[in-house]
Amino acid sequence: MTEALKVVPEKTGVETGVRNIDALAKGLTDVLADTYRLVFKSHAYHWNVEGPLFYGIHNLTEMQYEDMFAAADELAERIRALGRMAPMRFSEIAESSVIVDPEETPSAGEMVEQLADDHERVAHRLKALIAIAGEANDPVTEDLCTGRSAFHEKAAWMLRSIAKS
Repeated sequence: MTEALKVVPEKTGVETGVRNIDALAKGLTDVLADTYRLVFKSHAYHWNVEGPLFYGIHNLTEMQYEDMFAAADELAERIRALGRMAPMRFSEIAESSVIVDPEETPSAGEMVEQLADDHERVAHRLKALIAIAGEANDPVTEDLCTGRSAFHEKAAWMLRSIAKS
């Protein structure tokens, strides 16, 4: 094996004037974990939804999980840009997330309600992180989290609109 392949990733120092990097990285890790868990949950519901609203729920969840999958990469790359390590184990994702698996197979309506609730949870966590980023002189993380919060608020609204059927 060449020496280039023996490099082990590690935490690094990044001097950009951002303060409280550990708190920012922790908050980003939590949101990344929520995003990753919600990608799977949305995808699982996308596969398994049935009933008269199948097509609408199927298509909406697909748009949402595709967006969140791309966002997971952005969140992880922001953690790295701050000089910290992004999660490398699924156990880290599971431990850091507030998203939970359903106890039983939900109905289409329950799927929609659960996903809407989950999107709202993630939006709340993002808003807390926006405040931390503002105090830490980190407008990049603030901007990233503002955009992600807007996505999750819109996702919750769209899902709740379907649930009114």
